[in-house]
Order: sequence, then C-alpha cells, then structure tokens
Amino acid sequence: MKILVDIYHPGHVHFFRHFIAQAQRSGHEVFITASDKDVTLDLMNQFKLVYHKLPSYGKSNFKKALNIIPIDLAMYNHARKVKPDIMMGIGSFRVAHVARLLGVKGFVFDDTEHASAGIALYRYFATKIFSPSCFFKNFGSKHVKYNGYHELGYLHPTRFQPDFSILKNAGIQEGERFFVVRFVAWEAAHDVGESGLSNTGKKRLVKLLSRYGRVLITSEYKLNSDFEPYRIKMPAYHIHHLLYYASMYIGEGGTMATESAVLGTPSIFISSLNAGTFTDLKNKYGLMYTFEKEKEAFVKIEELLEKGDLLKQEWTDKKNKMLKEKIDVTSWMLTLIK
Repeated sequence: MKILVDIYHPGHVHFFRHFIAQAQRSGHEVFITASDKDVTLDLMNQFKLVYHKLPSYGKSNFKKALNIIPIDLAMYNHARKVKPDIMMGIGSFRVAHVARLLGVKGFVFDDTEHASAGIALYRYFATKIFSPSCFFKNFGSKHVKYNGYHELGYLHPTRFQPDFSILKNAGIQEGERFFVVRFVAWEAAHDVGESGLSNTGKKRLVKLLSRYGRVLITSEYKLNSDFEPYRIKMPAYHIHHLLYYASMYIGEGGTMATESAVLGTPSIFISSLNAGTFTDLKNKYGLMYTFEKEKEAFVKIEELLEKGDLLKQEWTDKKNKMLKEKIDVTSWMLTLIK
C-alpha cells in the first residue's frame, strides 16, 4: 500500500515518525510532504525522514488564505506522481482537498477544537476524521474517536524512553531542580484574539521559579535581554527528555503542556485557549492545570512549589493511572491501514 503523510508542524513530525517507520517495516511505501515551519525540517532531517518540500503558507492570515490554492496544487502535482492509496495529516485541509480530487482516502487527525478555519476547510472533504475521545466536537459518521491523546503517539512508554545523559550534556546535574517555561508567538490562525502571559507576568514567573531552582525557557520568538540567559541550549529533538525530568512545566504552549502532563511532570498551561485534551488531563487525571488569568495561575504555582520533591511522585502516580486507561496511539494507527 502507498501512504502519503503530510507534515507542517514540529509536533506532526513526532506524531507520525513511529508510524512511518513501522509502516515501512511492514512493507508499505510511505511518501512524506512537508512545509517549513519553526523547526519542522530540522526535525525531519534529524530523524532521517525523506520528504518532498511544499511551499509555506506564511505568517499573516492574509498570506495563509492567499496560499491555500497554490499549495493545494503543489501537493496535488506531487500526489498524482506517487499515486497514494491513503493520504493523512493533522488538521491538513490540503490532504482532504487533494485526496478528494484524486479519489483516494483522506484521513485527517485533529485535537484542536478552536482551529475553526482549518476545520471548516477539511471537514466536508475528508474521508475520515480521527480525534481523541475527549474532543469536544462531533463530525457525524465520518468522525472516529480513540481513547488516547495525540501525544501518546510518541510519548507512550512503548515509544519513548527518557535518557538523563542527554541532560548532562546540556549542563544539568543529577538531582538538580529545574523548570521548563514556554512562550509562544501567537501567530497561528487559531491564535487570533487569544492571549497568555503578559510581559510583567513573564518576569514575575522567572523571578519566582529562580528561588526554587533553575529556569529554562523555550520560545517561538527572539527573547529580549531579560530572558535570553535562560534560553534552553539543546537540540529541539531532545526536548521530551528535558520535560520528563523537569520539576514543573509552566507556559503558553498547549502541546508542550500536554506532553509534560503525559510524561508525569506537573503542567501549568496559561492561555485563553481550551481543548478537550486539556480538560481530560485536568479533570479526569489531575495532571494539568489550565488558567486564563495569570493571577490565578501564580496562586497554584506557588502552592505546588511548596510541595518540593513530593510533587513529582504524586504526578508519576497520576500518570500511571492515565496510561493504564489510554491506548498506544501508534499501534492503533497501524490498524487503520490494515
């Protein structure tokens, strides 16, 4: 069987890479299309994934809208050459459009309910839509829900084994308490009108955490002089090892907040955005806290900091409960192509 996988976000690389490897080992031909966004192509190269590069949509919503048809056409021309039986991607309306034009199966995965524009562009064209069971929306008979999270496609224990030696290479010592902080650029189409931490809040957060341990910042944009000394100095493909061993994650990045939670690291998500995955991890398992207002977030952060080393063990127990109830998403994906 020929499968075309479309990737245009760093998280998509992680989500699909184990699936791609196992599908290839099973004798399937897998073709990859990718666009350059953040560190997407760096990750593709690091994991030795061979891909056909598609144009990028751009940063402004005007450019993104303007580029929909040209990029659909670029994908159509490539897909017509490789002749896939199945096309798949995360929130990929170009997969839905081109698969429909070619008369092949178009599988779209999604866990981002607030990406309304993207959903409107793929929902009527996709053959099947797959999402976590906690996804708020329902797309009718073509919608299939599974008992897991996207992040368990690559962070389930069968796919990911933490390695502390990677942290030592980054200058982190055994037993050292450290915190991962994430700032986002708010440039995605579904980020319009949304917000997270204020600049004052960011300064307060770094000052507070510094009293308890080392602060490591990962950011989508260039940091100013106040924060630059805290920037994480390690390759992007090592970030999950860092999140696993961190004492806590605090930030505006939803994917990283979810990754931290499923790895058993206390996760504080500060954003006006919401999703079924966040609600499930928060209400069902207590692995994540979400706050729209930073003032309320700081109350919880200070409360958790006072628990010290006991906090991590508490979250490990919660994580183990969650893993017993959720599936290995990559194994489940492989059943789809059978």
